Amino acid sequence: MTLETILLILVMALALWPRMKHALHMFQQNRYEHPRYIPWVLQSKTTWSLFFSSLLMGVVIILSVIIEIPYVSIGLYLGLFALYWVFKSKTKHVKPLVITARVTRQIVVFYVLIILVLASITLISLEASFRNLFLGLTLLVMHVLIHFMMMIVGYLTAPLEKMVHAHFMRMTRKILKQHSRLITIGITGSYGKTTSKNIMHEVLSSSFYTLMTPASFNTPMGITKTVRELLKPIHQVFVCEMGADKVNEIHVLMNMVKPQFGIVTEVGPQHLDTFKTQDNILKEKMKMIEELPLSGCGFINYDNELIRSYHIKSKVPVVKVGLEHPECDYRGENIVITNRGCQFDVVTKDGLRQPLETKLLGRHNVMNILFAVAVARHLQVDWDDIAKAIKQLKPVSHRLEPKVMFGLNVIDNAYNSNPQSAKHSLEVLKMMPGIRFLITPGMVELGEKTDQYNETFGANMINHVDEVILIGKNRSLPIQKGLMNSGFDMNHVHVVNSTSEAFELIKKKATPADSILIENDLPDAFIH
Repeated sequence: MTLETILLILVMALALWPRMKHALHMFQQNRYEHPRYIPWVLQSKTTWSLFFSSLLMGVVIILSVIIEIPYVSIGLYLGLFALYWVFKSKTKHVKPLVITARVTRQIVVFYVLIILVLASITLISLEASFRNLFLGLTLLVMHVLIHFMMMIVGYLTAPLEKMVHAHFMRMTRKILKQHSRLITIGITGSYGKTTSKNIMHEVLSSSFYTLMTPASFNTPMGITKTVRELLKPIHQVFVCEMGADKVNEIHVLMNMVKPQFGIVTEVGPQHLDTFKTQDNILKEKMKMIEELPLSGCGFINYDNELIRSYHIKSKVPVVKVGLEHPECDYRGENIVITNRGCQFDVVTKDGLRQPLETKLLGRHNVMNILFAVAVARHLQVDWDDIAKAIKQLKPVSHRLEPKVMFGLNVIDNAYNSNPQSAKHSLEVLKMMPGIRFLITPGMVELGEKTDQYNETFGANMINHVDEVILIGKNRSLPIQKGLMNSGFDMNHVHVVNSTSEAFELIKKKATPADSILIENDLPDAFIH
């Protein structure tokens, strides 16, 4: 193999980088899971960038055959790479690709695979013109089928990733076992996990050295990273958020973390694409309670009909929390909600009444606070310390978080919307001053009922919202249908193609006296 041929192969492999990076980006946004990624690939429309790259590649193939000069071919491929890179660099992503160790391993496997294929072609006895033609056609096919190649890379790296996961999970179990006096609290639910976790952390920090899983680190690797890098001997309490979007994931996390206390915040229609049924969701979330040690304690949302009617297959003690049901051990009463926060009383089963106030917005946050109160009292935290911590609570990032953007008043509820969250958000927006704007791409991962829930979301906007900005022409159709059926004035509904376009529009239409709600901020893979 000549130096020119080696350089040609390397340059051709380099020319695949922008397309490969995009495919890997979408694979990451689909959580590296083929059951998510494959339907996305099959359903997504061919982008203009694919046509652009294929057209240029076709020109290069023809010129390679005609010229038969390797260095000229190399120059043409480098020119193609530069042009495509400039073209793609103008694309702004909602959530950019994160170069993790896993992504790095996938890039290495991808390029080893590509170079092996291209090198094998050069070993076939062909004239230079036919060899270049064969190489060019192969590269063209790779461009067109880049997402399917990423699937192959995913399958090839899956065994290694499984080994890496198992190693870190064993290490996490070992570290936690060494912290024998650590109080570990697990939190799960269809929604409300992260907010409840943050509130729990703040309240318990008034009496204990407390560690929580940061942001939305609720997967096995997120939890192992927290334990390995952040857990110190000084910590007395570990508050661990545990997420699940398919059957058996809570069991895996419970086996790794082994919490003494468990909380189930809510059970509802979330991740139905992977759970398939509401019953599967309920059974999975309730493993948080069922797999606790008998010396521990579970805390459940007793207002939730699904949770309340579920037969817990364990004799672990359970504390009931709610705002409505009279049999709760901790119940919120006399709730007063304003656009500046909430005031309410906590009434315990033995009749004690404790007034509390918070800056957090929305009735649902009273429930989130009740979980922290119940656990704190179980750990004998003083009422005065609880009340002080709750009064000082700050909004969790991207969860009904008041902020100023572009000089405008924004309520940021951009994290992963669901029917319950959307309902709460609209109630909060209804209380806000000025013209009330809503920016949303709608909800995803609700299975066959996704369109139905989005249509209901649109119908519920009337009398809560004045101006609606929808992201994604096709994705927002069910919301538009709900708006029209409710009698909403469609002259005040605007449809844009991206979050950045929505922000540009809001800058033109809103004033500092108005209120803007951002409900959900979908990754690039879901916006179309």
